[in-house]
Amino acid sequence: MTFKVNQHKKSMATSEILNHLIFLYGEDQAPQLLDRVQKLLDAYRPRIQMRDGELTERDSILITYGDQVQSQNENPLQTLSRFCKQYLTHSIGGIHILPFYPWTSDDGFSVVDYRKVDSSLGNWEDISAMQNDFRLMFDGVINHISAESDWFKAFLQDDPRYKKYFIVIEDAPDLSQVVRPRALPLLTTFKTPSGEKQVWTTFSADQIDLNFKNPEVLLEILDVLLLYAEHGATFIRLDAIAYLWKEIGTNCIHLPQTHHVIQLLRAALNEVAPHVHLITETNVPHTDNISYFGDGTNEAQLVYNFALPPLTLHTFHTGDAQALSNWARTLTPPSDKTTFFNFLASHDGVGLNPVRGILSNAEIDSLVNKTLAYGGLVSYKHNADGTQSPYEMNVNYFDALSNPNGNESLSLQIERFIAAQAIMLSLTGLPGIYFHSLFGSRGWLAGVQQTGRNRTINREKCDFDILQSELADEDSLRSKVFTRYCQLLNARKSTPAFHPHGRQNILNIHPAVFAVERVSPDEQARVLCLHNVSAQKIMVATEFESATDLFTGRSLPISEITLEPYQILWMRL
Repeated sequence: MTFKVNQHKKSMATSEILNHLIFLYGEDQAPQLLDRVQKLLDAYRPRIQMRDGELTERDSILITYGDQVQSQNENPLQTLSRFCKQYLTHSIGGIHILPFYPWTSDDGFSVVDYRKVDSSLGNWEDISAMQNDFRLMFDGVINHISAESDWFKAFLQDDPRYKKYFIVIEDAPDLSQVVRPRALPLLTTFKTPSGEKQVWTTFSADQIDLNFKNPEVLLEILDVLLLYAEHGATFIRLDAIAYLWKEIGTNCIHLPQTHHVIQLLRAALNEVAPHVHLITETNVPHTDNISYFGDGTNEAQLVYNFALPPLTLHTFHTGDAQALSNWARTLTPPSDKTTFFNFLASHDGVGLNPVRGILSNAEIDSLVNKTLAYGGLVSYKHNADGTQSPYEMNVNYFDALSNPNGNESLSLQIERFIAAQAIMLSLTGLPGIYFHSLFGSRGWLAGVQQTGRNRTINREKCDFDILQSELADEDSLRSKVFTRYCQLLNARKSTPAFHPHGRQNILNIHPAVFAVERVSPDEQARVLCLHNVSAQKIMVATEFESATDLFTGRSLPISEITLEPYQILWMRL
Protein backbone atom coordinates (compact mmCIF):
# COMPACT_ATOMS: atom_id res chain seq x y z
CA MET A 1 0.00 0.00 0.00
CA THR A 2 2.81 2.41 0.94
CA PHE A 3 4.58 1.55 -2.32
CA LYS A 4 1.46 2.37 -4.31
CA VAL A 5 1.01 5.68 -2.47
CA ASN A 6 4.66 6.64 -3.05
CA GLN A 7 4.37 5.69 -6.71
CA HIS A 8 1.24 7.82 -6.98
CA LYS A 9 3.03 10.79 -5.41
CA LYS A 10 5.98 10.25 -7.73
CA SER A 11 3.75 10.14 -10.81
CA MET A 12 2.00 13.32 -9.67
CA ALA A 13 5.35 15.08 -9.21
CA THR A 14 6.52 13.82 -12.61
CA SER A 15 3.38 15.18 -14.23
CA GLU A 16 3.83 18.56 -12.52
CA ILE A 17 7.47 18.80 -13.56
CA LEU A 18 6.59 17.87 -17.15
CA ASN A 19 3.90 20.55 -17.31
CA HIS A 20 6.35 23.21 -16.11
CA LEU A 21 8.97 22.08 -18.61
CA ILE A 22 6.42 22.28 -21.43
CA PHE A 23 5.46 25.81 -20.37
CA LEU A 24 9.09 26.93 -20.18
CA TYR A 25 10.71 25.11 -23.10
CA GLY A 26 7.96 23.68 -25.31
CA GLU A 27 6.58 20.23 -26.00
CA ASP A 28 9.50 19.16 -28.20
CA GLN A 29 12.19 19.58 -25.52
CA ALA A 30 10.15 18.75 -22.41
CA PRO A 31 10.20 14.90 -22.51
CA GLN A 32 13.99 14.71 -22.87
CA LEU A 33 14.43 17.33 -20.13
CA LEU A 34 12.06 15.42 -17.85
CA ASP A 35 14.20 12.31 -18.24
CA ARG A 36 17.28 14.29 -17.18
CA VAL A 37 15.47 15.79 -14.20
CA GLN A 38 14.36 12.33 -13.03
CA LYS A 39 17.90 10.95 -13.36
CA LEU A 40 19.12 13.85 -11.23
CA LEU A 41 16.47 13.21 -8.59
CA ASP A 42 17.25 9.48 -8.58
CA ALA A 43 20.95 10.26 -8.04
CA TYR A 44 20.23 12.47 -5.01
CA ARG A 45 17.44 10.42 -3.45
CA PRO A 46 19.74 8.08 -1.46
CA ARG A 47 22.07 10.94 -0.53
CA ILE A 48 19.51 13.21 1.14
CA GLN A 49 18.65 12.47 4.77
CA MET A 50 14.94 12.84 5.47
CA ARG A 51 14.12 15.19 8.33
CA ASP A 52 11.08 16.46 10.17
CA GLY A 53 9.92 19.44 8.15
CA GLU A 54 6.98 20.47 10.32
CA LEU A 55 7.16 23.98 11.76
CA THR A 56 6.14 24.66 15.37
CA GLU A 57 6.03 27.56 17.81
CA ARG A 58 9.56 26.55 18.86
CA ASP A 59 10.95 27.55 15.45
CA SER A 60 12.74 30.84 14.85
CA ILE A 61 15.63 31.68 12.56
CA LEU A 62 18.80 33.64 13.36
CA ILE A 63 20.03 35.56 10.29
CA THR A 64 23.83 35.81 10.37
CA TYR A 65 26.99 35.92 8.32
CA GLY A 66 29.30 32.93 8.54
CA ASP A 67 32.03 35.17 9.97
CA GLN A 68 29.71 37.20 12.21
CA VAL A 69 31.56 36.11 15.36
CA GLN A 70 35.32 35.75 15.14
CA SER A 71 38.06 34.30 17.30
CA GLN A 72 41.77 33.82 16.79
CA ASN A 73 43.04 30.37 15.76
CA GLU A 74 39.56 29.10 14.86
CA ASN A 75 37.71 29.23 11.56
CA PRO A 76 34.67 31.54 11.64
CA LEU A 77 32.04 28.84 11.07
CA GLN A 78 33.34 26.92 14.08
CA THR A 79 33.31 30.11 16.16
CA LEU A 80 29.74 30.87 15.04
CA SER A 81 28.68 27.33 15.91
CA ARG A 82 30.34 27.56 19.33
CA PHE A 83 28.69 30.90 20.06
CA CYS A 84 25.24 29.73 18.99
CA LYS A 85 25.48 26.52 21.02
CA GLN A 86 26.54 28.46 24.10
CA TYR A 87 23.97 31.26 23.93
CA LEU A 88 21.11 30.30 21.62
CA THR A 89 20.38 26.56 21.89
CA HIS A 90 17.40 27.12 24.20
CA SER A 91 16.02 30.18 22.39
CA ILE A 92 16.62 29.89 18.62
CA GLY A 93 15.55 26.95 16.48
CA GLY A 94 17.45 27.60 13.26
CA ILE A 95 20.26 29.54 11.61
CA HIS A 96 20.25 31.27 8.24
CA ILE A 97 23.92 31.40 7.31
CA LEU A 98 24.13 34.12 4.68
CA PRO A 99 26.05 33.12 1.50
CA PHE A 100 29.05 31.12 2.67
CA TYR A 101 30.31 30.31 -0.83
CA PRO A 102 33.42 31.84 -2.45
CA TRP A 103 32.47 35.35 -3.57
CA THR A 104 33.82 38.59 -5.04
CA SER A 105 31.42 41.38 -3.99
CA ASP A 106 28.14 42.32 -2.28
CA ASP A 107 29.23 40.61 0.95
CA GLY A 108 28.68 37.15 -0.47
CA PHE A 109 25.86 37.65 -2.95
CA SER A 110 28.19 37.58 -5.94
CA VAL A 111 28.94 33.86 -5.85
CA VAL A 112 32.01 32.40 -7.56
CA ASP A 113 31.13 28.72 -6.99
CA TYR A 114 27.75 27.55 -5.70
CA ARG A 115 29.12 24.14 -4.73
CA LYS A 116 31.96 25.19 -2.43
CA VAL A 117 32.31 26.74 1.02
CA ASP A 118 34.56 29.80 1.20
CA SER A 119 37.81 28.43 2.62
CA SER A 120 38.23 31.57 4.74
CA LEU A 121 35.06 30.52 6.62
CA GLY A 122 35.52 26.76 6.89
CA ASN A 123 34.21 23.76 4.98
CA TRP A 124 31.12 21.66 4.35
CA GLU A 125 31.78 19.63 7.50
CA ASP A 126 31.53 22.83 9.57
CA ILE A 127 28.20 23.67 7.93
CA SER A 128 26.75 20.20 8.31
CA ALA A 129 27.85 19.96 11.96
CA MET A 130 25.47 22.80 12.89
CA GLN A 131 22.43 20.78 11.84
CA ASN A 132 22.81 18.67 14.97
CA ASP A 133 21.65 21.66 17.05
CA PHE A 134 19.81 23.95 14.61
CA ARG A 135 17.77 23.83 11.44
CA LEU A 136 19.74 25.46 8.61
CA MET A 137 18.80 27.93 5.89
CA PHE A 138 21.04 28.27 2.82
CA ASP A 139 20.87 30.93 0.12
CA GLY A 140 20.05 30.02 -3.44
CA VAL A 141 21.59 33.05 -5.17
CA ILE A 142 20.36 31.85 -8.54
CA ASN A 143 19.45 35.06 -10.36
CA HIS A 144 23.12 35.88 -10.95
CA ILE A 145 26.68 34.66 -10.49
CA SER A 146 30.05 36.40 -10.07
CA ALA A 147 31.92 37.74 -13.09
CA GLU A 148 34.90 35.82 -11.67
CA SER A 149 33.07 32.46 -11.72
CA ASP A 150 34.35 29.67 -13.93
CA TRP A 151 31.04 29.74 -15.79
CA PHE A 152 31.41 33.36 -16.84
CA LYS A 153 35.14 33.07 -17.51
CA ALA A 154 34.34 30.23 -19.91
CA PHE A 155 31.67 32.41 -21.54
CA LEU A 156 34.26 35.16 -22.04
CA GLN A 157 36.46 32.63 -23.86
CA ASP A 158 33.57 31.65 -26.17
CA ASP A 159 33.31 28.19 -24.62
CA PRO A 160 30.33 26.70 -26.50
CA ARG A 161 28.96 25.03 -23.33
CA TYR A 162 28.54 28.39 -21.59
CA LYS A 163 27.66 30.50 -24.62
CA LYS A 164 23.99 30.61 -23.63
CA TYR A 165 24.41 30.60 -19.85
CA PHE A 166 24.12 34.39 -19.82
CA ILE A 167 21.91 37.00 -21.48
CA VAL A 168 23.56 38.85 -24.37
CA ILE A 169 21.68 41.84 -25.76
CA GLU A 170 22.30 42.69 -29.40
CA ASP A 171 21.45 45.90 -31.22
CA ALA A 172 19.51 48.37 -29.05
CA PRO A 173 16.10 47.01 -27.97
CA ASP A 174 13.81 49.12 -25.83
CA LEU A 175 14.56 48.16 -22.23
CA SER A 176 12.87 51.16 -20.65
CA GLN A 177 10.14 49.04 -19.02
CA VAL A 178 12.63 46.89 -17.08
CA VAL A 179 12.26 47.33 -13.33
CA ARG A 180 15.59 48.31 -11.78
CA PRO A 181 16.22 47.58 -8.10
CA ARG A 182 19.38 49.69 -8.01
CA ALA A 183 20.62 52.89 -9.62
CA LEU A 184 23.20 51.10 -11.79
CA PRO A 185 23.43 50.27 -15.53
CA LEU A 186 21.33 47.31 -16.66
CA LEU A 187 23.88 46.13 -19.24
CA THR A 188 27.65 45.72 -18.92
CA THR A 189 30.04 45.40 -21.87
CA PHE A 190 32.63 42.59 -21.86
CA LYS A 191 35.28 41.66 -24.44
CA THR A 192 35.33 38.15 -25.91
CA PRO A 193 37.29 36.57 -28.79
CA SER A 194 34.19 36.98 -30.98
CA GLY A 195 33.80 40.68 -30.10
CA GLU A 196 32.29 42.87 -27.43
CA LYS A 197 29.14 41.57 -25.73
CA GLN A 198 26.49 43.52 -23.82
CA VAL A 199 25.52 41.28 -20.93
CA TRP A 200 22.52 41.64 -18.59
CA THR A 201 23.59 42.65 -15.07
CA THR A 202 20.55 43.53 -12.95
CA PHE A 203 22.40 44.26 -9.71
CA SER A 204 26.01 45.16 -10.61
CA ALA A 205 28.73 44.62 -13.20
CA ASP A 206 30.09 41.81 -11.00
CA GLN A 207 26.73 40.01 -10.78
CA ILE A 208 25.97 38.42 -14.14
CA ASP A 209 22.36 37.32 -14.63
CA LEU A 210 21.85 33.67 -15.56
CA ASN A 211 19.83 32.80 -18.65
CA PHE A 212 17.04 30.44 -17.60
CA LYS A 213 15.75 30.35 -21.17
CA ASN A 214 18.58 27.85 -21.56
CA PRO A 215 17.34 24.62 -19.91
CA GLU A 216 20.95 23.66 -19.14
CA VAL A 217 20.99 26.51 -16.62
CA LEU A 218 17.83 25.25 -14.91
CA LEU A 219 19.25 21.73 -14.67
CA GLU A 220 22.52 23.07 -13.26
CA ILE A 221 20.70 25.11 -10.62
CA LEU A 222 18.43 22.21 -9.68
CA ASP A 223 21.56 20.15 -9.06
CA VAL A 224 22.93 22.92 -6.82
CA LEU A 225 19.76 23.12 -4.71
CA LEU A 226 19.67 19.35 -4.32
CA LEU A 227 23.29 19.52 -3.14
CA TYR A 228 22.19 22.02 -0.47
CA ALA A 229 19.50 19.59 0.69
CA GLU A 230 22.15 16.88 0.87
CA HIS A 231 24.30 19.10 3.10
CA GLY A 232 21.48 19.72 5.57
CA ALA A 233 19.44 22.70 4.37
CA THR A 234 15.91 22.68 5.77
CA PHE A 235 15.18 26.07 4.19
CA ILE A 236 16.44 27.40 0.86
CA ARG A 237 16.11 31.15 0.42
CA LEU A 238 15.64 32.13 -3.23
CA ASP A 239 17.46 35.45 -3.41
CA ALA A 240 16.15 38.20 -5.73
CA ILE A 241 13.97 35.56 -7.37
CA ALA A 242 11.44 38.02 -8.81
CA TYR A 243 13.93 39.04 -11.53
CA LEU A 244 14.78 35.49 -12.66
CA TRP A 245 13.27 35.38 -16.16
CA LYS A 246 13.76 38.10 -18.76
CA GLU A 247 11.54 38.92 -21.74
CA ILE A 248 12.37 42.01 -23.77
CA GLY A 249 9.29 44.20 -24.03
CA THR A 250 8.18 43.45 -20.46
CA ASN A 251 9.18 44.78 -17.03
CA CYS A 252 11.14 41.54 -16.41
CA ILE A 253 9.79 41.09 -12.90
CA HIS A 254 7.23 38.56 -11.58
CA LEU A 255 6.92 36.97 -15.02
CA PRO A 256 4.85 33.77 -15.30
CA GLN A 257 7.98 31.86 -16.28
CA THR A 258 9.60 32.82 -12.97
CA HIS A 259 6.68 31.33 -11.05
CA HIS A 260 6.88 28.15 -13.14
CA VAL A 261 10.59 27.79 -12.38
CA ILE A 262 9.92 28.05 -8.63
CA GLN A 263 7.03 25.62 -8.90
CA LEU A 264 9.24 23.15 -10.77
CA LEU A 265 11.90 23.40 -8.07
CA ARG A 266 9.22 22.85 -5.41
CA ALA A 267 7.87 19.78 -7.22
CA ALA A 268 11.38 18.34 -7.57
CA LEU A 269 12.22 18.90 -3.90
CA ASN A 270 8.88 17.45 -2.84
CA GLU A 271 9.90 14.20 -4.52
CA VAL A 272 13.30 13.70 -2.85
CA ALA A 273 13.43 16.21 0.03
CA PRO A 274 9.87 17.07 1.12
CA HIS A 275 11.17 18.49 4.42
CA VAL A 276 12.92 21.36 2.59
CA HIS A 277 11.05 24.68 2.58
CA LEU A 278 11.45 27.22 -0.23
CA ILE A 279 11.37 30.84 0.94
CA THR A 280 11.17 33.65 -1.61
CA GLU A 281 12.99 36.94 -1.10
CA THR A 282 11.07 39.53 -3.12
CA ASN A 283 11.47 43.09 -1.87
CA VAL A 284 8.41 44.37 -3.73
CA PRO A 285 4.90 45.67 -2.98
CA HIS A 286 2.95 43.34 -0.71
CA THR A 287 0.44 42.10 -3.32
CA ASP A 288 3.23 41.01 -5.65
CA ASN A 289 5.17 39.53 -2.74
CA ILE A 290 2.43 37.12 -1.65
CA SER A 291 1.90 35.92 -5.23
CA TYR A 292 4.89 33.63 -4.59
CA PHE A 293 2.70 31.45 -2.38
CA GLY A 294 1.18 30.23 -5.65
CA ASP A 295 -2.06 28.41 -4.94
CA GLY A 296 -0.89 27.57 -1.42
CA THR A 297 0.42 24.11 -2.33
CA ASN A 298 2.63 24.48 -5.38
CA GLU A 299 5.14 27.29 -4.85
CA ALA A 300 7.01 28.80 -1.88
CA GLN A 301 6.10 27.56 1.60
CA LEU A 302 7.22 30.92 3.03
CA VAL A 303 7.54 34.47 1.73
CA TYR A 304 9.46 37.30 3.35
CA ASN A 305 6.99 39.68 4.99
CA PHE A 306 8.72 42.76 3.59
CA ALA A 307 6.06 45.30 4.51
CA LEU A 308 6.42 44.57 8.23
CA PRO A 309 9.75 46.40 8.95
CA PRO A 310 8.77 49.83 7.53
CA LEU A 311 5.20 49.57 8.82
CA THR A 312 6.47 48.82 12.32
CA LEU A 313 8.81 51.82 12.17
CA HIS A 314 5.92 54.02 11.03
CA THR A 315 3.84 52.69 13.94
CA PHE A 316 6.37 53.63 16.61
CA HIS A 317 7.32 56.96 14.99
CA THR A 318 3.67 58.03 15.03
CA GLY A 319 2.57 56.24 18.19
CA ASP A 320 -0.38 54.95 16.16
CA ALA A 321 -0.96 51.25 15.42
CA GLN A 322 -3.92 51.64 13.07
CA ALA A 323 -2.07 51.33 9.74
CA LEU A 324 -0.21 48.27 11.00
CA SER A 325 -3.40 46.73 12.38
CA ASN A 326 -5.34 47.31 9.16
CA TRP A 327 -2.57 45.70 7.10
CA ALA A 328 -2.11 42.79 9.51
CA ARG A 329 -5.78 41.88 9.09
CA THR A 330 -4.99 41.04 5.47
CA LEU A 331 -2.29 38.51 6.43
CA THR A 332 -4.08 35.31 5.59
CA PRO A 333 -1.88 32.61 4.03
CA PRO A 334 -3.62 30.71 1.21
CA SER A 335 -3.29 27.33 2.94
CA ASP A 336 -2.06 25.62 6.09
CA LYS A 337 1.05 24.63 4.12
CA THR A 338 2.25 28.23 3.81
CA THR A 339 3.12 31.05 6.17
CA PHE A 340 5.03 34.31 6.41
CA PHE A 341 8.69 34.81 7.23
CA ASN A 342 8.38 37.73 9.64
CA PHE A 343 11.37 39.95 10.30
CA LEU A 344 12.22 43.55 11.19
CA ALA A 345 15.89 43.65 10.23
CA SER A 346 18.26 41.72 8.02
CA HIS A 347 21.68 42.05 6.43
CA ASP A 348 20.02 44.51 4.03
CA GLY A 349 18.29 47.72 4.94
CA VAL A 350 14.60 48.47 5.43
CA GLY A 351 12.95 48.30 2.00
CA LEU A 352 10.38 50.95 1.12
CA ASN A 353 8.76 49.47 -1.99
CA PRO A 354 6.71 46.97 0.05
CA VAL A 355 4.71 49.74 1.74
CA ARG A 356 3.98 51.78 -1.37
CA GLY A 357 0.22 51.67 -1.59
CA ILE A 358 -0.07 50.98 2.14
CA LEU A 359 1.53 54.21 3.39
CA SER A 360 1.22 57.54 1.60
CA ASN A 361 4.19 59.18 -0.13
CA ALA A 362 4.27 61.73 2.67
CA GLU A 363 4.43 58.98 5.31
CA ILE A 364 7.23 57.23 3.41
CA ASP A 365 9.11 60.52 3.14
CA SER A 366 8.74 60.91 6.89
CA LEU A 367 10.36 57.50 7.42
CA VAL A 368 13.26 58.51 5.17
CA ASN A 369 13.74 61.85 6.91
CA LYS A 370 13.63 60.24 10.35
CA THR A 371 16.23 57.65 9.30
CA LEU A 372 18.57 60.38 8.06
CA ALA A 373 18.02 62.39 11.24
CA TYR A 374 18.86 59.30 13.33
CA GLY A 375 22.20 58.79 11.59
CA GLY A 376 21.07 56.27 8.98
CA LEU A 377 21.55 56.32 5.22
CA VAL A 378 19.26 55.90 2.20
CA SER A 379 19.78 54.03 -1.07
CA TYR A 380 17.95 54.99 -4.28
CA LYS A 381 16.64 53.21 -7.38
CA HIS A 382 16.06 54.29 -10.98
CA ASN A 383 12.47 54.76 -12.13
CA ALA A 384 11.25 54.16 -15.67
CA ASP A 385 10.84 57.93 -16.20
CA GLY A 386 14.49 58.59 -15.39
CA THR A 387 13.91 59.86 -11.85
CA GLN A 388 15.17 58.29 -8.64
CA SER A 389 13.25 57.36 -5.52
CA PRO A 390 14.23 56.00 -2.09
CA TYR A 391 14.50 52.23 -2.27
CA GLU A 392 15.99 51.22 1.05
CA MET A 393 16.82 52.77 4.41
CA ASN A 394 20.23 51.62 5.66
CA VAL A 395 20.19 51.68 9.43
CA ASN A 396 20.36 49.30 12.40
CA TYR A 397 16.83 48.78 13.66
CA PHE A 398 17.63 49.96 17.18
CA ASP A 399 18.80 53.31 15.76
CA ALA A 400 15.83 53.50 13.38
CA LEU A 401 13.56 53.51 16.45
CA SER A 402 15.62 55.75 18.73
CA ASN A 403 17.64 58.84 17.95
CA PRO A 404 21.25 58.05 18.96
CA ASN A 405 21.72 61.74 19.69
CA GLY A 406 18.47 62.23 21.58
CA ASN A 407 17.84 62.76 25.28
CA GLU A 408 15.74 59.68 25.99
CA SER A 409 16.88 57.26 28.66
CA LEU A 410 18.45 54.03 27.45
CA SER A 411 15.82 52.04 29.34
CA LEU A 412 13.01 53.72 27.36
CA GLN A 413 14.84 53.05 24.09
CA ILE A 414 15.17 49.38 25.03
CA GLU A 415 11.46 49.17 25.94
CA ARG A 416 10.53 50.60 22.52
CA PHE A 417 12.88 48.27 20.68
CA ILE A 418 11.65 45.18 22.52
CA ALA A 419 8.02 46.19 21.93
CA ALA A 420 8.73 46.33 18.18
CA GLN A 421 10.36 42.90 18.26
CA ALA A 422 7.44 41.53 20.26
CA ILE A 423 5.00 42.63 17.56
CA MET A 424 7.02 40.74 14.96
CA LEU A 425 7.16 37.62 17.15
CA SER A 426 3.42 37.75 17.87
CA LEU A 427 2.27 37.56 14.25
CA THR A 428 1.36 34.42 12.32
CA GLY A 429 4.50 33.05 10.69
CA LEU A 430 8.09 32.06 11.30
CA PRO A 431 10.24 34.78 12.94
CA GLY A 432 13.59 35.75 11.44
CA ILE A 433 15.94 37.62 13.79
CA TYR A 434 19.00 39.41 12.48
CA PHE A 435 22.09 38.85 14.61
CA HIS A 436 22.51 42.54 15.46
CA SER A 437 18.86 42.89 16.53
CA LEU A 438 19.33 40.12 19.07
CA PHE A 439 21.90 42.30 20.84
CA GLY A 440 20.66 45.84 20.12
CA SER A 441 23.67 46.81 18.01
CA ARG A 442 24.06 50.41 16.86
CA GLY A 443 25.02 51.70 13.42
CA TRP A 444 28.56 51.11 12.14
CA LEU A 445 29.33 54.28 10.19
CA ALA A 446 33.06 53.56 10.33
CA GLY A 447 32.37 50.48 8.24
CA VAL A 448 30.53 52.52 5.63
CA GLN A 449 33.57 54.79 5.37
CA GLN A 450 35.78 51.73 4.87
CA THR A 451 33.71 50.10 2.13
CA GLY A 452 31.87 53.03 0.58
CA ARG A 453 28.64 50.99 0.72
CA ASN A 454 25.57 52.09 2.69
CA ARG A 455 24.60 48.54 3.61
CA THR A 456 27.77 48.09 5.65
CA ILE A 457 26.16 50.18 8.40
CA ASN A 458 24.51 47.11 9.97
CA ARG A 459 27.09 44.45 9.03
CA GLU A 460 29.75 44.90 11.71
CA LYS A 461 31.55 41.69 12.70
CA CYS A 462 31.98 40.82 16.39
CA ASP A 463 34.93 39.53 18.37
CA PHE A 464 33.85 36.45 20.36
CA ASP A 465 35.64 37.46 23.57
CA ILE A 466 34.42 41.06 23.49
CA LEU A 467 30.84 40.01 22.77
CA GLN A 468 31.00 37.44 25.56
CA SER A 469 32.26 40.11 27.94
CA GLU A 470 29.45 42.48 26.96
CA LEU A 471 26.84 39.78 27.51
CA ALA A 472 28.30 39.05 30.94
CA ASP A 473 27.93 42.72 31.91
CA GLU A 474 24.31 43.09 33.04
CA ASP A 475 24.51 46.87 32.64
CA SER A 476 25.55 46.78 28.96
CA LEU A 477 23.08 47.50 26.17
CA ARG A 478 23.76 44.17 24.49
CA SER A 479 23.18 42.20 27.68
CA LYS A 480 19.95 44.01 28.47
CA VAL A 481 18.53 43.58 24.96
CA PHE A 482 19.61 39.94 24.72
CA THR A 483 18.07 39.08 28.10
CA ARG A 484 14.75 40.67 27.16
CA TYR A 485 14.77 39.09 23.71
CA CYS A 486 15.31 35.61 25.16
CA GLN A 487 12.35 36.18 27.48
CA LEU A 488 10.18 36.91 24.43
CA LEU A 489 11.42 33.83 22.57
CA ASN A 490 10.92 31.56 25.55
CA ALA A 491 7.40 32.88 26.11
CA ARG A 492 6.62 32.30 22.44
CA LYS A 493 7.85 28.70 22.68
CA SER A 494 5.66 28.00 25.71
CA THR A 495 2.31 27.74 23.90
CA PRO A 496 1.07 26.37 20.56
CA ALA A 497 -1.02 29.52 20.22
CA PHE A 498 2.10 30.93 18.48
CA HIS A 499 2.27 28.06 15.98
CA PRO A 500 3.38 29.41 12.56
CA HIS A 501 0.19 28.02 11.02
CA GLY A 502 -2.04 29.19 13.84
CA ARG A 503 -4.79 31.77 13.41
CA GLN A 504 -4.60 35.44 14.36
CA ASN A 505 -7.31 38.00 15.10
CA ILE A 506 -6.30 41.67 15.04
CA LEU A 507 -8.34 43.54 17.65
CA ASN A 508 -9.43 47.17 17.91
CA ILE A 509 -8.66 48.07 21.52
CA HIS A 510 -6.95 51.46 21.30
CA PRO A 511 -5.29 53.43 18.43
CA ALA A 512 -1.94 53.25 20.24
CA VAL A 513 -2.15 49.52 20.98
CA PHE A 514 -1.32 46.76 18.54
CA ALA A 515 -3.50 43.92 19.80
CA VAL A 516 -3.53 40.41 18.36
CA GLU A 517 -5.19 37.25 19.59
CA ARG A 518 -3.31 34.10 18.55
CA VAL A 519 -5.08 30.74 18.37
CA SER A 520 -3.40 27.34 17.95
CA PRO A 521 -4.25 25.21 14.88
CA ASP A 522 -6.36 22.88 17.04
CA GLU A 523 -8.17 25.89 18.58
CA GLN A 524 -7.23 24.72 22.11
CA ALA A 525 -4.70 27.42 23.04
CA ARG A 526 -5.32 31.18 22.91
CA VAL A 527 -3.06 34.11 23.74
CA LEU A 528 -3.83 37.83 23.80
CA CYS A 529 -0.87 40.07 22.94
CA LEU A 530 -1.04 43.79 23.72
CA HIS A 531 1.71 46.21 22.65
CA ASN A 532 1.67 49.87 23.58
CA VAL A 533 3.35 51.62 20.62
CA SER A 534 3.40 55.05 22.26
CA ALA A 535 5.38 56.87 24.93
CA GLN A 536 2.13 57.50 26.86
CA LYS A 537 0.49 55.53 29.66
CA ILE A 538 -2.76 54.08 28.31
CA MET A 539 -5.93 52.63 29.86
CA VAL A 540 -7.61 49.90 27.80
CA ALA A 541 -10.56 47.59 28.24
CA THR A 542 -10.93 44.04 26.91
CA GLU A 543 -13.78 41.56 26.70
CA PHE A 544 -11.86 39.07 28.85
CA GLU A 545 -12.02 38.79 32.64
CA SER A 546 -8.64 37.31 33.51
CA ALA A 547 -5.57 35.70 31.99
CA THR A 548 -2.13 34.32 32.86
CA ASP A 549 0.89 36.50 32.13
CA LEU A 550 3.26 34.45 29.94
CA PHE A 551 6.32 36.27 31.31
CA THR A 552 5.60 35.97 35.03
CA GLY A 553 3.11 33.08 35.24
CA ARG A 554 0.83 35.21 37.42
CA SER A 555 -2.92 35.46 36.94
CA LEU A 556 -4.18 38.98 36.39
CA PRO A 557 -7.53 40.71 35.74
CA ILE A 558 -7.66 42.14 32.21
CA SER A 559 -11.13 43.63 31.78
CA GLU A 560 -9.33 46.94 32.41
CA ILE A 561 -5.59 47.29 31.97
CA THR A 562 -3.08 50.11 32.34
CA LEU A 563 -0.21 49.87 29.86
CA GLU A 564 2.97 51.78 30.61
CA PRO A 565 4.88 53.41 27.70
CA TYR A 566 5.91 50.66 25.24
CA GLN A 567 4.72 47.96 27.62
CA ILE A 568 4.07 44.43 26.31
CA LEU A 569 1.51 42.03 27.75
CA TRP A 570 1.28 38.48 26.43
CA MET A 571 -1.48 36.60 28.24
CA ARG A 572 -2.75 33.04 28.05
CA LEU A 573 -6.54 33.18 27.93
